[in-house]
This record gives sequence, structure tokens and C-alpha cells, in this order.
Amino acid sequence: MGSRAVTEISHLRMRRSLAESLETPAWPEDAHLKTFSESHAAEVHALLELAYAKGGGAVDSFEAWWSSLSTDSEYSPNLCFPVYASGGAIVAIAQCWTSAFVKDLAVHPNWQRRGIGRALLLHVFHAFKERGALAVDLKVQTGNLSGVQFYKSLGMVQISN
Repeated sequence: MGSRAVTEISHLRMRRSLAESLETPAWPEDAHLKTFSESHAAEVHALLELAYAKGGGAVDSFEAWWSSLSTDSEYSPNLCFPVYASGGAIVAIAQCWTSAFVKDLAVHPNWQRRGIGRALLLHVFHAFKERGALAVDLKVQTGNLSGVQFYKSLGMVQISN
């Protein structure tokens, strides 16, 4: 019987207080937020697979991922925020838990550096502020220095490892 080495990835937990005023999201002209429905699930999964592969992570098969996500007690379709290009393709997603936690944030590699991630995360902050949350949390891999800097640029601070 062989053993498999398990590599544990270290994460930082970051938080953005919602007590201060929030910047208004500025969406690129060719991208727009849509209301999430289950019909978007396969597209969201494909985007997460692409984004995680580029970042050194992985996502379960669609069936396992969707079953786990959609039956989680913190899941709400109202807290899934897909962004689509004018041509109809999904270009970004923020999937959040009801506990004001950003579970997944991904921008298609071809759409990065256009302000979509910034607008999307600001939208998430506004959505949770409207729900009465005091802060929004997320985890980022410690080696993802550009991600850490991005979150810091939006007022997030490290609260733990």
C-alpha cells in the first residue's frame, strides 16, 4: 500500500471592515454583473477550473463541486455574483458564504487588469453592508503576493494565518 504526500498550502485570512464608506464599483464598459441562476453553474465551474489551474489550485469535478456548494448551509444563490462580457461569456465570479466570507473570487486570465476584480469585490462589500455585516473575510494563499497586494489596495488587512 503506497502513501501519498499531501502538500498543505498556507493561507492568510484577510478582512475588510464595512464601517467606513465604500468606493462605488466602476465596471468596465464591456462587462456586466448578472443575477446568478443554476443555469450558470457549469460556466462558473469551468472558470474556477481555469483560474485555479493558473494559480496552482484545483477544483472538484462539476458534480462533486456543485453538490457540495449547493447543499452547504452557508450557500445562497443571491451571494453568487457572475460577471459576463458583452459577447455573453463569463469573465469573473465571486461566490460568497452567508457569513460574509468570499469563498471564491476568479477573473478569467484574458480579462485581468481591466478593473473587473476590483469592481466585483467592491460590489461584494456593498452587498454585505446592505445585509448588515460588519466586515467581509477571505483567505488567500501566502505565496500569492499579487493577490495579497490587490486585497490590501481595497482596504483589507491580514487578521490571521
